[in-house]
Amino acid sequence: MSATIRAIGTAVPPTTLDQVAVRDLFAAQPGLGRLGRRIVPAAFDASAVEHRHTVLPELDTSGTPGPFRDGDGAIHSPTTGMRNDRYRELAPPLFVASARDALDRSGVDPAAITHLVTVSCTGFTQPGPDLAIVAELGLRRTVFRHHIGFMGCCAAFPALRSAAAFAEADPTAVVLVVCAELCTLHVRASDDPDQIVANSVFGDGAAAAVVTAEGPGLRLDAFAATVVPEGASEMAWNIGDEGFEMVLSTAVPKLVGATVAEAVGPLLDGPAADVPVWAVHPGGRAILDRTQEALALPDTAMASSRAVLRDHGNMSSATVLFVLRDAMDIGLADATPVIALAFGPGLTVESARLTAVGTRIATDTVGAVAEPELAAEHR
Repeated sequence: MSATIRAIGTAVPPTTLDQVAVRDLFAAQPGLGRLGRRIVPAAFDASAVEHRHTVLPELDTSGTPGPFRDGDGAIHSPTTGMRNDRYRELAPPLFVASARDALDRSGVDPAAITHLVTVSCTGFTQPGPDLAIVAELGLRRTVFRHHIGFMGCCAAFPALRSAAAFAEADPTAVVLVVCAELCTLHVRASDDPDQIVANSVFGDGAAAAVVTAEGPGLRLDAFAATVVPEGASEMAWNIGDEGFEMVLSTAVPKLVGATVAEAVGPLLDGPAADVPVWAVHPGGRAILDRTQEALALPDTAMASSRAVLRDHGNMSSATVLFVLRDAMDIGLADATPVIALAFGPGLTVESARLTAVGTRIATDTVGAVAEPELAAEHR
């Protein structure tokens, strides 16, 4: 018996950032050096991102200033503690909204959830957002709770592995996986190329999946994982005094291109191009380009990955679920194979093989939004 993703729900904060406007904001910072003035426009323009969402309204230059941007347009850099205070306030509603959307789409009664797996790497708080989900959605107080923290952009995969293990061990289990990331809490003006790239691609969002031992949806057939040791210093995620610090060097796309075929090899029965849908975590345009080139994939296979990058940017762990959601919304015929993969610090490559189960999967039902200030995404 294989576990199945019955439905995927998503939610984003209400503030939408236009990429050109954000580019101009960061390019106009008074302390930016010559290198920064050159890199900022290049990084933003090459990102393939058109829009992103943020929990920080002040990053929208047409809005009211706040702790991260003053009335003169200067970007400020709050302490890590102040940033985490915002996470504690703003993360739970996103967790709840995406979880509610997933439950609505699946038709599962919240009281039926037996296991709750939460994922986040952009903040820390206890009592955590898992308890907000339990309280606001009416999950049983006895639900098994498990949190996966600080694993970066690939963390949805260990969460889905755990959900599959729970469902396969107990056919009556109903598992709710919820990933939420507030990446923009860690923006800051900088001449550092890694920080500039991070400023140009990261956005905020949450995604949730309902996993059971049977039923229509996306069947979780197999998982694979590998570590590329030479990439350990090229992608990293650490805690600094002024927010969390991303290391995302220009070597990462090259490493991905050189290793992705071997990483997903255990999941393939033939050429990669025989799989019509690839849900690739859009860490950036170059990562998608290198993956597509290395696997000789047609543009149609990467359509959902590029659409999510364009409309949402990189939302860390939640992003690959947005990509799977987009593919499900478009519609997958029964028995359609799907390969999903993401990249994280290490350099870690996590992947999964899924199969559409049901004559056609399409999530046309509009799920409710938990909080009026949050926008659930329905494509």
